[in-house]
Amino acid sequence: MLALRLARRGHALVQLRRLLVAAASAGVGFLLLCTLTYALSHPGDSAAATQRLLWCLFPLLAAVYFAVAVARTDPSTRPRSALSAVGLGPAGLAVVAAATTALATTLGSTVALLIFLHLRGDLSGLPFDGAASELLAADESLPLGAALLLLALVPVASSAATAIALRHRAVVEDVREPASAPAGLPWGVALIAGGLAVETYASGRPSGQPLALLGHTAGHPAGVVAGWALTAVGLWLVGPALTHLCGRLVQALRPGSTRLLAGRILMAEARRIGRPLGVVCAVASGALAMSTLHGDAARPWGPMSALGTAVVVACTTATLVTAALQARQSRAATTEALLRLGAHAAVLRQAAALRAGALLALFGPLTLTVAVLAAAPLKG
Repeated sequence: MLALRLARRGHALVQLRRLLVAAASAGVGFLLLCTLTYALSHPGDSAAATQRLLWCLFPLLAAVYFAVAVARTDPSTRPRSALSAVGLGPAGLAVVAAATTALATTLGSTVALLIFLHLRGDLSGLPFDGAASELLAADESLPLGAALLLLALVPVASSAATAIALRHRAVVEDVREPASAPAGLPWGVALIAGGLAVETYASGRPSGQPLALLGHTAGHPAGVVAGWALTAVGLWLVGPALTHLCGRLVQALRPGSTRLLAGRILMAEARRIGRPLGVVCAVASGALAMSTLHGDAARPWGPMSALGTAVVVACTTATLVTAALQARQSRAATTEALLRLGAHAAVLRQAAALRAGALLALFGPLTLTVAVLAAAPLKG
């Protein structure tokens, strides 16, 4: 009940973020239900059905990642002395955040079920002249228990991840010195190299087990997907260190006030925006690699592949935007102090543009390089 009251009294921007979480949950839920109907319409092809279910892990992880990011920026989950006095410390607020996340994701799963049933014709006849009847196996009986179990994956996973992420958050957020090097660079580089090596090895094996894309019959060896996953984790790990390095480079060689301000902010916010940047870099490199492979095909993406890709791209981009807004809010007091001391607003805008340009100049070539290296073995 407390979580519901806090959710209703949220700011308009907070409510918009929760609605986006619900939309992401709806997209993943619809993908899972489509996977279920494929299994129903192809009872003798259990391997392909399992592979399609495994492909749904990528949109599922992206939606959970976005839900946790939204929960971390929710003002109702920030520790306050008044809440601590009534017994809502960090542990209690983690429970409230998990309940709020469960409400948003359950709403999305419910919407996905209603849309799915409507397209199948289970509610009021087949819409769109039955265009989706074959894709959704409208002539097969839908097992309600299995459908509800699949729809519960996003709410359960998102709530658990939110509770774990916020359980150990301190009463006062940890403020680190900008000069410290975020850890993870060696492990991240090793995982990127290992992922590319696994992909190269797997793509050269003629006996590789094919792993079909959602809604498309073309396949790739399962080792290639494992290699992409390792590469994505590596980019997630190196993101903070590369952002920190970018801040150092910006303020190198006798910096002026604008470069000094931009560099120090990048170094201070490396941990907050670095990992979402790494995830976006991984998704963009994967999308570029796939577009390179299937660019000449007439219909390279099936409908479920397009939906899954859209969910992953939207969730990772929204996570990065959420982290950027959180970073801006965290330095609002510093910005006001600079303005009171006489700093021009144009200097702050120039520093923001310089930060964006520096990050694009570093992560853009990195994304293209990883995409080329990932696509090269598959092109033979």
